[in-house]
Amino acid sequence: MDFFKPLNVETNTKSSTIPSGEGEKVKCLIIGSGPAGFTAAIYAARANLSPVLYEGLEPGGQLTTTTEVENYPGYPDGVTGPVMMDEFKKQAQRFSTDIRYGIATSVDFSKRPFKVVIDENKLIEAQVAIIATGATAMYLGLESEEKFKGSGVSACATCDGFFYKGQDVAVVGGGDTACEEAAYLAGLCRKVYMIVRKNYLRASKAMQKRVVNTPNIEILFEHTTKELTGSNGVEGITLINNKKAEVKLNISGYFVAIGHKPNSDIFKSWIETNEVGYIKTVPGTSRTNIPGVFACGDVQDPIYKQAITAAGSGCIAAIDAERFLGEHGIA
Repeated sequence: MDFFKPLNVETNTKSSTIPSGEGEKVKCLIIGSGPAGFTAAIYAARANLSPVLYEGLEPGGQLTTTTEVENYPGYPDGVTGPVMMDEFKKQAQRFSTDIRYGIATSVDFSKRPFKVVIDENKLIEAQVAIIATGATAMYLGLESEEKFKGSGVSACATCDGFFYKGQDVAVVGGGDTACEEAAYLAGLCRKVYMIVRKNYLRASKAMQKRVVNTPNIEILFEHTTKELTGSNGVEGITLINNKKAEVKLNISGYFVAIGHKPNSDIFKSWIETNEVGYIKTVPGTSRTNIPGVFACGDVQDPIYKQAITAAGSGCIAAIDAERFLGEHGIA
């Protein structure tokens, strides 16, 4: 059985955005940075694939917005996200990865060499392409939410929950992800408030049962966040209930669990994704429905979204790319 369904792609879908003429010839192009992109670069460079990496809109990925990282192996005393990503980048550069600032704005994967346009004007022609563009956490868009990102506001309980051990926290959302985050935090924190806009949970029955039966989780139905308060970090939250009344709670951590948006839009005319936009890969590999195009990191991971899993998938993508080039006699 084929893993991918056929895509109805017209070969001229992106023709208006692809410059005419020849572009810069590249053996291995990596689109995006972060743990996945930089790890792919390290492995590709050591395999003599001469990788060119474009860092994208957020060089270093989501980890550059994270303060302490304590769950990545090899850092017994922890490390800040920006420092960790700078070390990944330096390691990739040590093996002569050509790292550039730029954003992929359109692609043509109809045939090899693949055509990728950077910043709407520079054409790259690549024998293989590794997509490592990541996913962007969705937030409510509050001014106070933006203010406290990295100092009380998080989109990943597995990443940051440990810092709130024994404290009171809130989780926003009513789906499976929110319930999973709340259940995880309940094992660490004194009290977990679930802030749910509707009068019901959207999560599966099993997840609903789990949070309802956890003593230190309190579900606040028909509540929305008005603002977060604090001086050097989150210290409290003001909610609005269904009667338009304000409810104030003392919390030190605020976890947003309303989903992620995979950064895959420019690839969707060519690469198969799921209904949310995560790139589909053949299980156990980084291979997409286009031979020679590989995907790694959060752009193809709707489940784990961890630095360590992203890095591992970056390794897989580079090895898959190396084998593909070898099978096609490209030295």
